[in-house]
Amino acid sequence: MIILDTETVDLPTLAGPMRTHIFRPAAPGRYPGIILYSEIFQVTGPIRRTAAMMAGHGFLVAVPEVYHELEAPGTVLGYTPEGSARGNAHKLAKTLESYDSDARACIAFLNASPHCTGRVGTMGMCLGGHLAFRAALEPEILAAACLYPTDLHKRSLGKGSADDSLERVRGISGELLMIFGRQDPHIPAAARAAIYQALSDAERHFEWHEFNAAHAFLRDEGNRYNPSLALLTYGLVVELFRRKLGEGDVR
Repeated sequence: MIILDTETVDLPTLAGPMRTHIFRPAAPGRYPGIILYSEIFQVTGPIRRTAAMMAGHGFLVAVPEVYHELEAPGTVLGYTPEGSARGNAHKLAKTLESYDSDARACIAFLNASPHCTGRVGTMGMCLGGHLAFRAALEPEILAAACLYPTDLHKRSLGKGSADDSLERVRGISGELLMIFGRQDPHIPAAARAAIYQALSDAERHFEWHEFNAAHAFLRDEGNRYNPSLALLTYGLVVELFRRKLGEGDVR
C-alpha cells in the first residue's frame, strides 16, 4: 500500500502566484514528475482523485489551478451550466503567454523538487488535454497524455481565440498519447482526422486511441462516466509514463 502526502504551493508566473496542488508518495525518495491539467472547472473532486491515483503509481503530481489569475486561490467551478459558462469564458480571457508561463513554472518546480527525478511528463483532460499538448512544446517534457483535448482543431485557445498549438507540433520532441471519444461533440470525426493528419505530417512519435465514449468519459461524476474505459485509459497513461519517465528512486 502506498501512503500519499499532499500539499499546496504558490508558484510564480507572469500573471502572479499560481496555487498548485501536490500529490506524492510519502515514502522517501525521488519520483518522476507529472503536470496534471484539469478541465475548465479547476481542481474538482474527480481531478483530485486522478492526481491521487497517479501519485499512488509512483509519481510526483503537480496540479495547477489553470485560472489562478482570474479566480481566488482554491476556487472550484461546479459541474453546472453556470460553472461551464464561467470556465469557458476564462478559457478565452487568459492569454497564451500566461498558459505557457504556467507550464514553465510547473516544470521548474518539479525539476527543483528534492522529491523528483527530474524526468517530467504531462497529462490533462478536455481543456487540460490541450494544455498538456501545448506544454509538450517545452523541451523538458518527455511524454504527454492528451485526453480528449479540446480546441486543438479550432485553434481557439486563449485571448483572441487564435492559438498556434497545432502549427507548432514539430516542436514536440516527447511521445504523445492521444485519446478521444467517438461520441464527443466537441471533437467530431473531422476534427480528430485533422489532428491525426497534423501529427502524421510532422512525423511525431504518437499513439492514438478512439473509444466509443462521450466527452468527459473519465470524470467519475455524472452520467458520462465510463469506468471500464477509464481503467483502460489510465493503464495506457501509466504505461507511457513508466516507459518514458522511469520508475523513480525510492529509498
